[in-house]
Amino acid sequence: MKLPITIHQARLGTTEFKVIRPARPLVHAVLIDHDRHLDTYLDQDAAQRIGGLWTLAPLHRVRWSTCRCGGTVAPPHGLPEDGTRQLDLVLLHHSLQFAPSRWKEVRGRLGPGRPQTVTLSGPGHTDEAVIDHEARHYRENRDLFHQHLHAETLFMTGSAKVFRDTARHFFDVAPNGPGYVPVHPSYSRFCTELHSNDGILGDAREIHIEYCDQWDA
Repeated sequence: MKLPITIHQARLGTTEFKVIRPARPLVHAVLIDHDRHLDTYLDQDAAQRIGGLWTLAPLHRVRWSTCRCGGTVAPPHGLPEDGTRQLDLVLLHHSLQFAPSRWKEVRGRLGPGRPQTVTLSGPGHTDEAVIDHEARHYRENRDLFHQHLHAETLFMTGSAKVFRDTARHFFDVAPNGPGYVPVHPSYSRFCTELHSNDGILGDAREIHIEYCDQWDA
């Protein structure tokens, strides 16, 4: 899979930050905070590209990627109601130990970005056969997601393994969503989720991921 990105840099004091963004805006991608859980609505292109960023985020030379999910249009059933809000998304390798309170300052100092196309090896998803689901529930399991909210942004922090194992959720939506919707008129929602029973959520809420083929202007 080839993923067009831009690489941005910002410096705070003696620390330099490198941030990866998608080269084109994610127009059909919305992340909504429902307090108890999070909903993500995506079209095929957004699902594929977020899956790529999800895979890229934990790599040793990157460790950090971000995407704006407050799309310019929204799915009819996904518009925020009272008590909800749209969020942007930042993916972080846990070794960075980054404080979300510094994000606004980093974001404000990012340069224009250098275009680059990254080739991600493999089929774009993790083979279910190699995932040790039982081990996820061991007390000593450290391959967990943790979430923080700051500056209208959701920070997803985790290990390389948990990012790698869960990228498949987005890669499942990208090819299967468009074909599912036309043949299921009574329930035309193709969805998956990062569930609390999966053994991957530490201090983190569930995320519902749904394909959507109709968007309001």
